[in-house]
Amino acid sequence: MKFTTPATTNPIDQLKVVGRATDRIDGPLKTTGTAPYAYEQHAAAPNAAYGYVLGAAIAKGRIASMDIINARRAPGVLAIVTAESAGKLGKGKMNTAPLLGGPEIAHYHQAIALVVAETFEQARAAAQLIEVQYVKAEGKFDLARGKATATKPKSDQPDSKFGDFAGAFAAAPVRLDATYTTPDQSHAMMEPHASIAAWQGDQLTVWTSNQMIDWGRGDLARTLNIPKDKLRIVSPYIGGGFGGKLFVRSEALLAALGAKAAQRPVKVALQRPLMMNNTTHRPATIQRLRIGATRAGKITAIGHESWSGDQPGGKPETAVMQTRLLYAGANRMTAMRLAVLDLPEGNAMRAPGEAPGLMALEIAIDELAEKLKMDPVVLRILNDTKVDPEKPGRPFSQRRLIDCLRTGAVEFGWKERNATPGQVRDGRWLVGMGVAAAFRNNMVMKSGARVRLNSEGVVTVETDMTDIGTGSYTIIAQTAAEMMGVPLEKVVVRLGDSDYPVSAGSGGQWGGNSSTAGVYAACVRLRQAVALKLGMDDKVARFSDGQVLQDERQVPLGQAAAGGDIVAEDSMEYGDLDKKFQQSTFGAHFVEVGVDSYTGEVRVRRMLAVCAAGRILNPKSARSQVIGAMTMGVGAALMEDLVVDKKVGFFVNHDLAGYEVPVHADIPHQEVMFLDETDPMSSPMKAKGVGELGICGVAAAIANAVYNATGVRVRDYPVTLDKLLAKLPAAPSMAA
Repeated sequence: MKFTTPATTNPIDQLKVVGRATDRIDGPLKTTGTAPYAYEQHAAAPNAAYGYVLGAAIAKGRIASMDIINARRAPGVLAIVTAESAGKLGKGKMNTAPLLGGPEIAHYHQAIALVVAETFEQARAAAQLIEVQYVKAEGKFDLARGKATATKPKSDQPDSKFGDFAGAFAAAPVRLDATYTTPDQSHAMMEPHASIAAWQGDQLTVWTSNQMIDWGRGDLARTLNIPKDKLRIVSPYIGGGFGGKLFVRSEALLAALGAKAAQRPVKVALQRPLMMNNTTHRPATIQRLRIGATRAGKITAIGHESWSGDQPGGKPETAVMQTRLLYAGANRMTAMRLAVLDLPEGNAMRAPGEAPGLMALEIAIDELAEKLKMDPVVLRILNDTKVDPEKPGRPFSQRRLIDCLRTGAVEFGWKERNATPGQVRDGRWLVGMGVAAAFRNNMVMKSGARVRLNSEGVVTVETDMTDIGTGSYTIIAQTAAEMMGVPLEKVVVRLGDSDYPVSAGSGGQWGGNSSTAGVYAACVRLRQAVALKLGMDDKVARFSDGQVLQDERQVPLGQAAAGGDIVAEDSMEYGDLDKKFQQSTFGAHFVEVGVDSYTGEVRVRRMLAVCAAGRILNPKSARSQVIGAMTMGVGAALMEDLVVDKKVGFFVNHDLAGYEVPVHADIPHQEVMFLDETDPMSSPMKAKGVGELGICGVAAAIANAVYNATGVRVRDYPVTLDKLLAKLPAAPSMAA
């Protein structure tokens, strides 16, 4: 099915099942511990041996020698895989550095060997017996030092220039020119990167924790130099990904190589330190914002430049992209520069581009508001635009940023905010409020599904779409139930298997909208087949309460499959509506913080997100996605920082003891509001996406609240107490 014209009324609009706050159908499995994650596929791959990954102990250089004799003789060892024993490997399109290093080393903790043994403990002990001699080379590990030699990246997102930015900025009566930094950050998901691999002849099956099944299948097949149809990828449940599992990583490759070497299934989970240095991370940025405005607050010039680093051949963090679309202004400029660094690979992490970009832009807007002596909500509203600022003839399909800001201001009690920083106290706590706009582009991707109807009226959906804890099982079931007129308990959903039709996968905020649209397309086909079987007109027949109705005739749905299951398959493909209309999601984040006037400790006291993101398919799971994203935003604002050892070239705090993320005690009750919105330009579902919108702007809202509380402006994330203490207002005496 092709989506080339705006959606009109269709069965989804009945909203009997779709749009309802529905418990996740996979919830009982998750809460009872019976959902089989990648490392727990015991029944599918019995008698699996254990693999333990050895990571490189240098960040740049080469392996001079590797002695595996003692390790090979250790108790229980079945095989050892190295680059030498693996033979010539290909390279996937999605990986910047090779997944198996040797003799050349691209980054610290790059995998250089896998020890396979009968038990995990035996594999771990044997790995310590491998003796590796390295020849170190000088590496580049400091973005600030690399900034001067950073170059224009080979990217599909070139520099942008409209109007005369330099002239308009110079002439503006009110100007802001400020630089902001965001640090390297880790996905830090609970489930490690984990895989089990098993060969049957030349057929390989890999049970893995991966967000994008078809991408992973293609890349792993290329790396192993085997035909894609000889590889099956299975990933029914994923314990967190956030972009870190968009692509296959070293443990999947090594499990496959280890299973071939050991002649039996092999399971591999990356130990936590290797997750930080061996896999991908969100790269650090240096961002310069220049904004010029009239004294009345109208932006006349806006320029955003960003520097980030990556491995040779890598890509930049696209931190300037939201600035091209969020605010009006005739004279505009954005630019990205990429420094070559020998740190682990930088890549997508929840809301890549917008999340770190808004961490800078939305502080800059607040700073401009202060210069103008204008309320920051009013300034944002004043500079709203209904068209793409770079292409005024291209309107937004929906744009309700103003509604988000105004609704949030009322609900949060923004009018009670004291605009003068450092004036509100609650005992020893300095109290402040902050706001930031949220923006994330709506993207759609071709997505397919197969649906099956049996004589009991049960509808089974199969698609390689994944569920990374976002509720894919449930919204797909809701879609099929709505389309076929059956209750949820009559729908079975099977996900995460490359034997199923290729879907959009989980990433980029496109997964929910795109995958359900694919199920919609398959169900349209199934409705046609059912109507044909029953001698009805599918354009007239109604599917409701397990019945198919036309005129005075009413037939149980299952009766159509009395002679055998009816199977239909289709995919949703997209035309050029996204080129005719700018499709985006919007929101507003409001935060109240307390800052201890003695210690500088920051505590988030209240949070509110107001989102406009098309039709919300399941408000309950959507809210869960947003509050999770808000929690990640707290981490980005106040604690998350992969600290680089700039001499050795690795992330020092490479575990959950040193890399701090928010815990329950850090997070107050969070409020989420969804504006009632449908977007017919997006898909037949009239939905968009919300999972990444929830993190966009949160960190800036917190930083702005800290400034309102203390009068201390921090432009270098995270906002830690050491950056506040020396400048805090005088604390009340302890006697008081």
